[in-house]
Amino acid sequence: MLALEFVSTVRATRSGPLDTLSDVRGMTGWAREHAAELGLGPDFTAAEELRRAVVELRQAARALFARAVAPGPPSGADADRLPDFAASLDLVNAAALAVPSAPRLEWPADGAPRAVNVPAGGADESSRVRAVLASAVIALLAGAERERLRTCPAPRCVLYFVKEHGRQEWCSVGCGNRARAARHYRQHRTG
Repeated sequence: MLALEFVSTVRATRSGPLDTLSDVRGMTGWAREHAAELGLGPDFTAAEELRRAVVELRQAARALFARAVAPGPPSGADADRLPDFAASLDLVNAAALAVPSAPRLEWPADGAPRAVNVPAGGADESSRVRAVLASAVIALLAGAERERLRTCPAPRCVLYFVKEHGRQEWCSVGCGNRARAARHYRQHRTG
């Protein structure tokens, strides 16, 4: 899910928090990894202005995600630095509305037809990228997945995830292992 991957550009590593979009090089790499979804060519290179606008949009999306998981806790990565909810909602909606999209039918010779949303007008690249990201955030938060959106409770994890089955507690097997190991350590250290 593009929306989850977008808000997960802030994550934790063993050495501390990591922001994939902290510089133009990181933004370029992340955007190239998602070039098909973002409508970008393989030679895309981000400009600093686009990077700043995308980071601002990401923080707004994270504020909306924090509200969506309430009364559960928001991600610990930036819960104390998130922008105002109303301003975040306005920013995400404005970004999505800046570039109207329309469905286009694609029908490959060796596959089934599918509808792909494409920009309906001649918007600039920055507006198109932000519109795609904002639309992905809106689709997730307005869809059935929102009810299954969670914050990973594993030690040091700061990711959001969509709970895929009833017993899922963590965003990944690695986080589950870390949480169980930490619990085991706490029980045997104090016992």
